[in-house]
Amino acid sequence: MKAIILAGGFGTRLRPLSCTRPKLLFPVADRPVIDWTLENLSKGDVDEVILAVNYMADALERYIGEERFGMKITYSYETKPLGTAGPLRNAKHLLGDKDPFFVLNGDIISKVDYNLVHREHIENGGDLTIVLHMEEDPSRFGVVELDGENRILKFVEKPSPDQELGKLVNAGIYVVEPKVIEMIDPGKNVSIEREIFPVLANRGRLYGSKYDGVWIDIGTPEDYLAANYSILGLKGLEDPRGENVQIDPTATILQPTAIGSNVRIGSDAHIGPRTSIGDNVSVGKGTRIEGSVIFNGAQIDDFSSIEGAIVGEGAIIGRWARIMRNVIVADHAIIDDNVTLIEGVKICHYKEVKESILTSSNIM
Repeated sequence: MKAIILAGGFGTRLRPLSCTRPKLLFPVADRPVIDWTLENLSKGDVDEVILAVNYMADALERYIGEERFGMKITYSYETKPLGTAGPLRNAKHLLGDKDPFFVLNGDIISKVDYNLVHREHIENGGDLTIVLHMEEDPSRFGVVELDGENRILKFVEKPSPDQELGKLVNAGIYVVEPKVIEMIDPGKNVSIEREIFPVLANRGRLYGSKYDGVWIDIGTPEDYLAANYSILGLKGLEDPRGENVQIDPTATILQPTAIGSNVRIGSDAHIGPRTSIGDNVSVGKGTRIEGSVIFNGAQIDDFSSIEGAIVGEGAIIGRWARIMRNVIVADHAIIDDNVTLIEGVKICHYKEVKESILTSSNIM
């Protein structure tokens, strides 16, 4: 079976971090998002994955290559944004016209049982099956109305309060029959949620598959941090610590925390809980990091404090710096000694900050 992952998005809500990497290469618990997705796909009967790419396609290709977790990896290139349905038409020659295939939004991490979803799709006999997940706030997602046989009677994308059908939402994972591709105009930006799902629902050919396991959307910085917290909190998280890690005996590491390879943590440092430290990171003495994501190669000096923040690749945090909740320090930015960044501040890549910023703002 084949799967296509929609990986061409610009990640605008994750800027400035997405200015220098595609969303699928953001680390979650010290592993790129795409690895969590591909590993779970490999546990099903998927033997080939097609990545529909556009933005920073070369970075994804370099990292993933032509084989991953025993599956063949193929790339479908978009020269312009094609929405959430256009990439299927663009990859028609790779998907074939005989067997159903999976479609996945690239910014979702889940533990969906793909074999089970495929079996349900075959049993229902529909043209498209949507994996459905219960959400307390369904307003950000597509919401469905189901009958007793899991047929979707109505699909509404991002409903207003007066349109709410329930709390079962589109989980961004589908099984699709090849003939659905013929509904998509070639070369056009087409929304599968707004232009395909309602038509199939009206025809009685759209079904749902309920899923109540791990399901994480990383579309915003808040979602991204929450994704790290969720994955770190899973029991049985494999390899929470990399190779060649040097932690001073007086340092405190509170679980759940993931630590990459070649990490140095100084005396009396306090790391965790709910913290992800990337490869080649240096943490100075007396520094406290909690509920944060630190990308590869960041250097954090002595006696600094980072709480509920994201620090980008190769960023430098000086002595006695204070980085507060929901702050983003992008790649290779420099935060000088004694600087405080208040909640909500975003520092763009390669920017040097010499004075404290005490109002929520974007420093370009």
